[in-house]
Amino acid sequence: MSMTFDASSSVTLLFDFWEVHGVAGMLLSVLIVFLLTLTYEVLKVSRVWLNCRFKSTAPPPGDSSPTLEPSLSESSLAPIASMQPPSPLGTQHSLLLHSGQACLHVLQVALGYVLMLCVMSYNTWIFLAVICGSVLGYFLLFPLFTSLTERSAM
Repeated sequence: MSMTFDASSSVTLLFDFWEVHGVAGMLLSVLIVFLLTLTYEVLKVSRVWLNCRFKSTAPPPGDSSPTLEPSLSESSLAPIASMQPPSPLGTQHSLLLHSGQACLHVLQVALGYVLMLCVMSYNTWIFLAVICGSVLGYFLLFPLFTSLTERSAM
């Protein structure tokens, strides 16, 4: 196997059954790799969106602790709210959101390695498909990404 980039229309991608011979096969492969790269970028933004949603639905820290009324009298030292365990619904919701984030992370890592292996085919067209997909995905999703991060900072 050659370890230099070539611009031929003949390449084997990822598996033995994905052999490309000819311009039509190369165009289809470039399109598939391009779409996989766009999917990778969507997964990155989806994880940020899910993280923002997780932060907005998580109970504030110290929510289950008793609060004291600021006063000089001794009667005000008694807690106003009783200690309550966190609601199981909130815990299930947090667990569900965290599980969703974990699944998206696994998909993103796996897809990243697949794209890396595609680039390691040393085919110029496949390499350009990954680069162009990443640039276009970032360009299209960056406004969404920044609005999500700004909203989570509020």
